[in-house]
Amino acid sequence: MMPGTVFAASEAKQNNDTLIIDELSLYTTPPSRLRYEEPAAGHVEQGVATLRKAAEPYTLQCQQTGATTMEKVQEVYKTVEPTLNSSVQLAKDSYDLLNNPPPKLYPSLGAVGFSGILGLYLAKGYRVRRLVFPTALMALSASVFYPQHAASLAMKTKDQVYTMGSQGRVHAEDLWKKMSSVLGTSEKKK
Repeated sequence: MMPGTVFAASEAKQNNDTLIIDELSLYTTPPSRLRYEEPAAGHVEQGVATLRKAAEPYTLQCQQTGATTMEKVQEVYKTVEPTLNSSVQLAKDSYDLLNNPPPKLYPSLGAVGFSGILGLYLAKGYRVRRLVFPTALMALSASVFYPQHAASLAMKTKDQVYTMGSQGRVHAEDLWKKMSSVLGTSEKKK
């Protein structure tokens, strides 16, 4: 209910500027008459560009050094990781063993430790005795408390000593042959 003015179209005034339907497409945009021009570089931008060009070899060298360092660290980590894991597992097992010890663990450890101290007391004077006596007495007392472990350790030690003896014999034979061939050629020259 608002009052308003209505204008009627007259036939005398016709608009000759009619548009074709293709020109009114909603899916195309008219070509832009504007174009973007890059502004000229100022003194600060030129200074930063010069600094970047001057520092480029150094940054490249730092990147290469960092990459090679990371590769070396990864190699070291790969070699050290199993040792660290086994050490951590050994520490956890030792902690569990000491928290929940089997019966007679502490008396047997005390006897082995006492035999080591006794070996130090008996080994007065000589340096070799200071190494041999405590070790031998501790091994003897440990073998009394843990005979199965001592037997398996003795078997392994026997195998290793036999292998080392065989290798030593082979090396001695090779050395003997080389020495005899060197002496044989020197006697032939005389």
